Amino acid sequence: MAITIRDVAREAGVSTATVSRALRGLPNVEDSTRARVHAVAARLDYVISPSASRLASGRMGSIAVVTPFVARWFFATILSGIETVMQNAGMDVLLMTVDSPYVQPRRPVGTRLRRRVDGALVLVLPPDDGQLREVLDLNIPTSLIGVSIPGVPSVTIDDVLAARIATRHLLGLGHRRIAMIGGGPIRDSFTAEHDRSQGFLAALAEADIAFDPLLGVFGYFTVHGGEQAMNALLTLADRPTAVLAFSDEMAFGAMRALRSHGLTPGVDVSLVGIDGHEMSEYLDLTTVAQPVTELGRLGAESLLAQMNAGMRPNDAEGIRVPTQLIPRGSSARMMAP
Repeated sequence: MAITIRDVAREAGVSTATVSRALRGLPNVEDSTRARVHAVAARLDYVISPSASRLASGRMGSIAVVTPFVARWFFATILSGIETVMQNAGMDVLLMTVDSPYVQPRRPVGTRLRRRVDGALVLVLPPDDGQLREVLDLNIPTSLIGVSIPGVPSVTIDDVLAARIATRHLLGLGHRRIAMIGGGPIRDSFTAEHDRSQGFLAALAEADIAFDPLLGVFGYFTVHGGEQAMNALLTLADRPTAVLAFSDEMAFGAMRALRSHGLTPGVDVSLVGIDGHEMSEYLDLTTVAQPVTELGRLGAESLLAQMNAGMRPNDAEGIRVPTQLIPRGSSARMMAP
């Protein structure tokens, strides 16, 4: 005969409600009582029913991760950090991809999430994005990763500083004609793309260097895009001696383009990326590393804290995690002409 919650309650000498609260980690249960209930449940090999627990608590037992991409390294790595935290918390993860803002009409997000999840994690959607606003309008616990909005908990890096560090590194190596491989045309002034552009330009301005618009190209955050962008830079009559790519994956493509032209990264053209992709070490790429898995973990913990409090705070402060320059062979001191 299957063991029931009544059997555990009888053996532990408490009510079934106390057993339920103790096994679900809810408050108002003394530590000694909670320990006794767990010990009895373990001895009887009793596991609380997820569906019963959800009905009792009024929760769905799941959260949504709203993301524009799944297969790209940055997003997949963030998801691994989220999944670890949510799995330990006994929460299911509903993965929801959103349409590109250039795709019209866009599918509604709010109606697809309503009454299905207890909270949402939104990855790198611009603050003015309509689908992000749909999620916020659900008035459920929500945390952001990679972008910040006043009043909403968020986890980010300082993208301005990351690009400034990378550019200063190249300047310190004697480079003055430095190109930038950006993601794409900037739609919103509160995005990583915008902030990295600002950090790059600010570092050049500090060195009293005027930026040549011909040295600004787009790689759309893909390896293929980075290769095409570098190919375009190499056709210039006065090509750059150094390049900052706004992602490591675009830098990988730039490396391929250099080698296809018979050039060596760090010898003929210096190259720096941003991300800390695990392949950057194997490809000897200088990068400004960000703790991507940690972004996912911290975002998930922030969301769980809100869910346990039963609300989204109005005075939320964002978490900003540090980055680190990792110099490698792809960047080197500029050789005298």
